[in-house]
Amino acid sequence: MKSLFLAAVVALSAPVFANAASIIKFETMYGVDGPFVGGTQIRNVLGDELPWVIKSAKGSLSTDGMLDIKVRGLVFSNDEIVPPDKRGINDEKEFRGLVSCLSETHDGKVTTVNVVTKGFPATTSGNSRIRAKIKLPKACVAPIIFVLAGSENKWFSVTGFEAE
Repeated sequence: MKSLFLAAVVALSAPVFANAASIIKFETMYGVDGPFVGGTQIRNVLGDELPWVIKSAKGSLSTDGMLDIKVRGLVFSNDEIVPPDKRGINDEKEFRGLVSCLSETHDGKVTTVNVVTKGFPATTSGNSRIRAKIKLPKACVAPIIFVLAGSENKWFSVTGFEAE
């Protein structure tokens, strides 16, 4: 009986996921650094007040609002402005995902809509898996995906890259 129930749930769920299209897939993120530290905003989101580095990140966002981010090694950088006891570690218990979309208002203007997930456990070595279904605005244009602190609305990494 249990397997029939699970099969029914999968069968009922399959069309929902089958109809979702991928909006964005990524295999790199940029840790907050340089002019993005502190005062500079991206889509109304401040960068952290200290620089961060990220070893790897990959993820995706689909039209049904499924956000998946696998983060590895998101930690404070080995920079002189970072206190020595924080260099190379993550001091947050949780990371959150944020999707930022440009969208339309009822009067035809462009607006920024930021949707944030709940917190997901993060290790001191900066590893986390953010998997959440979020409610995207009706129009989501030029999405940007961030990893935020669990305790404040500041970003640690964002979709993008920096060449060596």
